[in-house]
Parts: sequence; structure tokens; C-alpha cells
Amino acid sequence: MEEKKKILYVITKGNFGGAQRYVYDLATSLPKDKFEVLVACGTKEGSILMQKLLVKGIKTIALENSEREINIKKDFKTFRELIRIIKEEKPNIVHLNSSKIGLLGSLTILYLKIFQSFNHSILKCIFTSHGWAFNEQNRSAFSKIIFYLGHYLTVLICDKTIAVSEKTKRDISFLPFIENKISVIHNGINDFDIMPIDEARLILASKENEKIILFSLSELHNNKGIDIALKAISLLPKDVRDKIIYTVAGDGEERENLEKFISNLGISGSIRFLGFVPDAKKLLFGADIFLLPSRTENLPYAILEAGAAELPIIATSVGGIPEVIRDMQNGILIHPRNPKEIAEAILYLLDHPEKQKEFGDEVKKTISNFFSLEKMLKETEKIYLTN
Repeated sequence: MEEKKKILYVITKGNFGGAQRYVYDLATSLPKDKFEVLVACGTKEGSILMQKLLVKGIKTIALENSEREINIKKDFKTFRELIRIIKEEKPNIVHLNSSKIGLLGSLTILYLKIFQSFNHSILKCIFTSHGWAFNEQNRSAFSKIIFYLGHYLTVLICDKTIAVSEKTKRDISFLPFIENKISVIHNGINDFDIMPIDEARLILASKENEKIILFSLSELHNNKGIDIALKAISLLPKDVRDKIIYTVAGDGEERENLEKFISNLGISGSIRFLGFVPDAKKLLFGADIFLLPSRTENLPYAILEAGAAELPIIATSVGGIPEVIRDMQNGILIHPRNPKEIAEAILYLLDHPEKQKEFGDEVKKTISNFFSLEKMLKETEKIYLTN
């Protein structure tokens, strides 16, 4: 019997966004007869990820100084922490996730190999890009160049980089010497428990569950474009607004600004913010239409889950979203930052209920065929086991 390969997953933050969900799925779903896993993550904002992994019996290690923002002193401490962890745990594979830890982790491994002759079982370094920092909004041209260089160095150092969408690969693979080092493996999901529809609708719309429910499952950050969806709701005729409710599950630093925006638009009666909801994907089965109005994205789990729930989807044509949604075939794609197009798409679906069912059926097939967790695991395992 072959000896198990030991994998150390490393991620900057310990919350439970898309990148953490990815690490959790891999760490808990890989075959235990082939792999031994442990996870190191930041704890600045608490660690839902660590709590969930501990329930599953996965060993976790806190990176006390790891945070998203650049902090030379703390970053150097994280660098030293990673050296210690790798020396103590002696993993065969280090799988880095998120931009910051990608660079720090790859530099750590380079340092160990060059200056300390560390080659335990030919230590392999994998990096998954869940999105490039140079694509984020409101960055200066100078900072984008710095991030380009940092990401390029990460991909150069690592043995393999996984891009979660074709768009992610295209954004950087034109740089020299790295195209063949990048493989596309789409995020994948498993079947998930459903909540009885009446119960879900009661949560989504309170006592007004006879209304048509538009739903977004999203953190309240600027990149997610919830303000654009709110503006779109305000553009709908009043008689239409009276028939719908737009519900958002999720929290974030923009919540207060968004609530003021809702008040200024005069649409408070049509909007419901639920805040953070544990396992919020269960609520999808109570919604009628799913909105994803993001300014920027990579390949969000929310769109995969909405598709699995057979919801008609209106989404912006950014990042990897067009790899899931084909316009007017299994959903509606709109340009980013365009509330008028969102409003028109909502009206179209309300006027064509048969299209709601058609799009829901088709996107469900897309998710089942191309975005399963089983497929993601199989393709990732192949990278782990390839010399």
C-alpha cells in the first residue's frame, strides 16, 4: 500500500467565504486512504473555518499574524510561522489559497529549498487563485502593477497553479513561462439539504410570502454590487414593486451605507436584509429569481448553488460567470454596473414565467454536468498525484 500523502492547506483568513469553502470541501472530502490533511489559517476575524474543520476531525493550526492587509511586521511573523509549521509537519504538498498567503507561502517554500536544503519527499507547492487582486475595484494603476508582479512570482515559484475559471487563467497566462503551469479546475458543489419551501419563503419574505421573491446570497461588499440591484428595484414600476420583495442574505462593511441608500431610494417596503444566515443556501428553494449583480467576480459558489436549486438567474457577465450562464439559454447575462438592464431582465422574467422554468431546468443540468464536487475532487487529486 502506498504511503499517504500529507497535505497542508494554507489560507489567509479563517472566515467562511468562497476560498474557505473550497479549502473545507477539499480537506473534508479527499479520500482518507490516500491523503492526510491539516489546515493553517488566519484568525484575525475569528475562525468559522477552523470550527467547522474541527467538527470534522481535521487538524487545524492558527496563523495568529495572518491578515489580508499588507503589514510588513506581521507578514514577516507569518513567514516565520510557515517555516516552523512546514518543518514540524513535513507535508508532501503545500496547497496555498488567496493572494496574500500565495506569495508568502511560495516564498517560504523557496527559502526552505534554497537556504535550508529542505526537500522532504520532494515538497510540492500548489496555489489556487480564487481571483486576482489586480482585478479588484478602486485600485491605482501602480498597485495593480505591484499585484501583477506578486501574482506572477507566486505562479513562477509554485509547481502548479489552479485557476477556478478560464477567465482567471486568461488574466495572467499571457506572461512569460507560466501558461503551462496553470490548470483550470472549476469550483464544484455537492447536493445540499433543502428547507421546506413554505418555511424558506417565510424567512425570505416574512409574512408576505405570497410576493414574488428576488434573492441574493452575498456578502455586503462593494464588489458584490448589491447597490446596483437596489437601484434596479427602484427603476421598476410601482405596481411591480408592490408585487415583489428583494431579500439579501449576508453581511459586510457596506450594510449601513446600503440601508441609507434604500431609504434615499424610497424602496424600504420592497427590500429585506437578513444579515448573516448559517447555511443560507437552504433558503434558495424558497426564492423565485436569483440576482447576482457583482461588479467583479471569479466563480462564485452562490451561482452554482442557485443553479442547483433550479432558480432562474440574472447575473453580470464578469469573471467566470459566463462559463456557467449562457445568455437566454440557461439564464440572463447583463453588463456590470447597469441597473437598467437588471430591471429589464426582472420584468422579462415576470412577463415570461415559462422562461423562469426553462432557465431553471437548463442551469440545473449545467451544474450537475460540469460543476460537481466529485469532478473538482477528481481533477485536483490528479494534480496532487502527478510528479
